[in-house]
Amino acid sequence: MNMLNIRFFRILLVSAFVLSLTGCSQKQTQPANSVEQVMDEAITQLYATMGEDELEAIDQQKAMSLFDEIDLGVLSTRHWVFDVNVPVVVSIMRSTSQKAMPFWLESGGFVKTGLEMRNEYHTYEVWQKEFDKGTVELGINGFENFAYHYFVAVAPQNQNDQLELSNFIPENQYVGVLDDGAFTYHDWTELVLQDVPEELKGQKLLTTIRGRGKESHLIGAFRKTQFPSSAEPDQVLLTWSADPSTSIDIQWRANTSVETGEVKYRVAGSYDFQTAIPEKYVMEDRELMNDRFIHRFTGKLQELHPGTSYEYLIAPESDWAKARVFSTPAVDNSFSFIWFGDVHHKKKFGDLHYKAEAAHPEVAFYTIAGDLVGDGLYRNQWDELFEYSKEVIRKKPLMNVPGNHDNRLGLGAKMYRDMFSYPANGPDGVPKEQTYSFTYKNTLFLMLDATSLVEAQTEWIEKQLANSEATWKIAVFHFPPYNWEEPYLNIQEEWIPVFDKYHVNMVFSGHIHYYMRSKPMKAGQVVDSYNNGTAYIISLGIPGRNEEIDDEPYAAVREQDCWLYQHIQIDGNQLFYQSVNFDGEVIDAFEITK
Repeated sequence: MNMLNIRFFRILLVSAFVLSLTGCSQKQTQPANSVEQVMDEAITQLYATMGEDELEAIDQQKAMSLFDEIDLGVLSTRHWVFDVNVPVVVSIMRSTSQKAMPFWLESGGFVKTGLEMRNEYHTYEVWQKEFDKGTVELGINGFENFAYHYFVAVAPQNQNDQLELSNFIPENQYVGVLDDGAFTYHDWTELVLQDVPEELKGQKLLTTIRGRGKESHLIGAFRKTQFPSSAEPDQVLLTWSADPSTSIDIQWRANTSVETGEVKYRVAGSYDFQTAIPEKYVMEDRELMNDRFIHRFTGKLQELHPGTSYEYLIAPESDWAKARVFSTPAVDNSFSFIWFGDVHHKKKFGDLHYKAEAAHPEVAFYTIAGDLVGDGLYRNQWDELFEYSKEVIRKKPLMNVPGNHDNRLGLGAKMYRDMFSYPANGPDGVPKEQTYSFTYKNTLFLMLDATSLVEAQTEWIEKQLANSEATWKIAVFHFPPYNWEEPYLNIQEEWIPVFDKYHVNMVFSGHIHYYMRSKPMKAGQVVDSYNNGTAYIISLGIPGRNEEIDDEPYAAVREQDCWLYQHIQIDGNQLFYQSVNFDGEVIDAFEITK
């Protein structure tokens, strides 16, 4: 097995473990008295008995007082469970930066050894306990949401014993080998261990994800949204999940008093209308004090006419004078769109979005190359994103890909998926609607989730390109393969050869907070023309930061001040590109003629 296949095999195992934690696969049935049940019941009781100020003031002492001995027992023993076939020594590696030690660690018989190891950012102290053959039960990381969860190593007490581990909770546990260079967090496999004590090297390593601490988060956990839901539909948003020329999806939210919804739509200026009944689903943000549950609706409008303007109303509104408008694309090969780099739910992005729409009212749609919010698990941040752009996104589709801040700390991007209705035509091994493709007129858009398994998408990408007759091919994903700070070698190895084979014209990314347009690139080298190579472009939709950056010999243009949008006009065989700052100044422009 070559190194690439070994790496792919390891990533598949890692993915299976992450899915078991995040619920991206079918949710497991929770055992009686699980940590999830205990925490859900406790938080529900808190909402019934405490005001917002009291919730925000919860500290370690108060958190401990919320649970009886039975519940504390669950929190001490049901967070991480596995069976061992021989007597073992279990080592827990706990970050010294964690303010409050897990309450069960010392009382549960673990002893601090004086041994340490580290990674680039944290030092970990080693706590150990001997267990007999049977079940090992470990507790929560704590009541604060400390992002660097403890990890575990297991060794037989008798070195001659053959150790086997089984019956893991969570399921699909990845078991590695403790050594220098080993990763401990599946959501950050580049963060590896250093200075592992010699006596611990070679032990079985049980890895985790940084976000697991959210399961028991109470201290500093409770938040409010500036824009809570009500009985009136809001956060109206357009997307596509099918053919853009004949369909559109309309999404909105309401509070839980609203059980049903309805969209009325008609050709603009006509009298006859049709009705679409939306799908309704419940969204929960458990720690959102003033809006824990909402209803979100998605109405899918089908069999529309190309090149037509439509009006629509969302019930209970019935006055057509207040109708909103959208248009389907005409049957030609001329259109424009705008894309942004990271926006992080900032008000300044909303201001830029309105500026872009005012300057280019003809654009067909918008796209954001990931990091729409700062923490994809916090619905209050999504509320801000939608509020700041509400007048644009209710009339122009918003087609995005997730970034690492949307797919957060290994806990997945379920809230992202719940917010947007996109094509479910992506590859196996990636959550549906996080990677997808759509064709708009003569252009294929590959919308790729670079926060998921890169290798799992390569074959699918090639099929999309091989089966496309589009004149232009554009890929959008968050992590830029070429950049000054942290080039993504896995993307260079997996995707770029396919981009080169089928000549993807442009690749749009974010993540690194600056602007860079590459010279024409093919096979990792600069070539003579964009007709022979690809333009790799990084941008940022909020103000940037000035810092010293390394040289990039492949870069044609670089800019650090940012707060940019990119406007692309396609007219048949011609493409016109420009990057524009908040003041309306064009900071970069070029064109390609096929």
